[in-house]
Formats: sequence, C-alpha cells, structure tokens
Amino acid sequence: MTLFIELHLIQNFAPSCLNRDDTGAPKDAMFGGYRRSRISSQCLKRAIRLTFSNAELLKPEELGMRTRNIVSLLEDKLADKGISDATLAIENALKILDLKLKPSKTKSKEDGPRSLQTEYLLFLSNNAIGTLVDLIGEHHDALIADKVSREIKKAVESCLGSASAVDVALFGRMLADRKELNVDAAAQVAHAISTHRVDRESDFFTAVDDWTQADQADAGMLGTVEFNSSCQYRYSVVNYDQLLANLAGDKVWAKRGVLAFLKASIQAIPTGRQNTFAAHNLPSFIAVAVHEGQPVSLANAFEVPVKAGQSGLAAASVLELQKHADRLREAYRLDLNFEIMDLTETWKGDRQASLDTLLASVATKLGEGA
Repeated sequence: MTLFIELHLIQNFAPSCLNRDDTGAPKDAMFGGYRRSRISSQCLKRAIRLTFSNAELLKPEELGMRTRNIVSLLEDKLADKGISDATLAIENALKILDLKLKPSKTKSKEDGPRSLQTEYLLFLSNNAIGTLVDLIGEHHDALIADKVSREIKKAVESCLGSASAVDVALFGRMLADRKELNVDAAAQVAHAISTHRVDRESDFFTAVDDWTQADQADAGMLGTVEFNSSCQYRYSVVNYDQLLANLAGDKVWAKRGVLAFLKASIQAIPTGRQNTFAAHNLPSFIAVAVHEGQPVSLANAFEVPVKAGQSGLAAASVLELQKHADRLREAYRLDLNFEIMDLTETWKGDRQASLDTLLASVATKLGEGA
C-alpha cells in the first residue's frame, strides 16, 4: 500500500492581506454556505519553496529554479566560464528538447535586442542547469553548427529526464511539448480556508508629505486597503512512494525531502502586504499523520463555521477538528496515526512538547515505513 504523510494546521492570522485577488482584496471562497477567507495553494507552495532556501532546510544543489528566462540564465553561467556569444548554441540545445523560444515583451536595460524566453515556465533542478551548462560548453562548436550527434542529444535529454531536486520532485513539472520529461507531483497542497465566516474590512490610510508648501495639504496620498483576520485550516499531503520514485529510489533523500517539506510548510507564511500588516503568526496546532491507505482532509470539520468562545477561534477549531477526526476514524475504521503539537492545549490525547520532538517522531516512523 502507498505511504502518505499528511499535515493538518490551524493557524490564526492577525489582520492581513496575505494573498490578493485581481482587485487587490484578500482572496476568499464560499464553503458550507458562508464566506471564508482563503489562501491559494499556489501562494502557499511559493512560500514553502522560498522557505526551503531561506531557512536553509535544503542545500542549493537539492533545489530547482522555475523560470522562462533559461536562455539568459545559461548565457550568464557560460559567460562565467569564459564562453561568450553562446546564444545560438543554447537555442540549438533547447531545440533538442522541443522548447520553443520567442522574444520577451520587455526590452533589455541597454535597449538592445529583446532576450529570448521559453513559451512557459520551466521548472529545472539546479543540478540539471549546471549539467546543461557543462554540456553546452563542451559541445559549443557542434551546437553552433547545429551538428548534434546522437550522443549529444541523449546527454541533453538525460540531464532533464529526472526530477533531481526535492522541490521538483514534490511539486512536479509539466513540459507540454515533451510529456516523457514530465514529473508527477508527490505533494498536494489544499487552499487554506478560514474555519469561520469572515467579512472584509477596509483600512483608510493617509501618506503624509514631509515637506509641504503653506497652501498644500499634509496628505500626499489617500487610499484604502482591504484586509481580514482569520483562523485558517491548512492541509497538505505527500505521497512518499511517488516522491521516492521521483528521486530515483534514494530513501535518504526522500526522507530529508519529507521532513523539509513539513518544516517549511509549518514555517512558511505568504508575503502579501506584510510591510503593511506584519502578520507573522505561526500555527497554533500541528497534526502529522503517517499512514497507509488514502489521504483524508479534515476540512469538513468546519462546514459549519466555528464561533469563538472564551478560549478563542484556534482552540474552538482544534476541538471541532478532533470531533470530526474521531467520527471519521470510527465510521471508516481509519488509522490516522497522528503526531500532535497543540499550543491551545485543547486536543485530548498525547501531544508533543515542541516542533523538534514532533518531527523526530515523524522521522522515526518514516524510518520504519520507508
């Protein structure tokens, strides 16, 4: 059976606008017939990827890069090796992968010709990028002349053929023109939703001009910012078997990837309008389940919106979460195998004292089941 590692978080955010829609307002959604605050899965995954590197949870060579500007990136790296005017060689190397290029919509800073971009974002490991740089450098003349041997073609395709980075293995990759180079994501991340109903609020602000004339108002700018405050339920799951396959069967690397994903997910906070609100609020409740069977989201614990009692929204949310988990466990004979850290002290049962002890317990379970 497939081994899954699930993460359930209750995270109470102070007034904020962490994830905006196209109008600049906080994202929201209808759930259970009520308006809820929402943080998109794309936003959360971006925050997790940044935390991998910013918190030094993984080494640069264990991570990847997502960009449309692969040509400029390779040009810079080849220039560092003393190889200039490599654009044509790069184009012909990318042509091996059926990657179409087109001029960017913006001009270069020097008002020269527009740089070339791929039609869509490429998600490549730093190792693959480094290998591609070495290959282009080694076979520069052949690539310039567009005389690509079978060996060169095989080498170029081989360096992109595997995930070879933890974040690529977790979040997957799609190359529309070369499906055999796709990587199926090992991780699924749900949109975070508030456990309670929310209303948008609006902050009217004034930016004061520090140097005004006698006939001028002190206010240099007026405006409004929409925001809310919410207690979020966050859910994500890693298919360990898929992660292991994506990482060529390396159990040590896969285990490091799972633990880094859990820690990054717990620490990651979106950056939207943080200069205005500084809503750096860590989770109040963490539950990690390591089990075989099928993934089980507990979002329906909040189909009926939670109401804050004397103990607050986070504690009330944890209480509903445990009730719902117990009902599912009994009805479906589930063995969710939770490891719990609960700062609200609401969860009835064993709890870990710290994040370190919780992750150590998860690591032990992975060692047994991996």
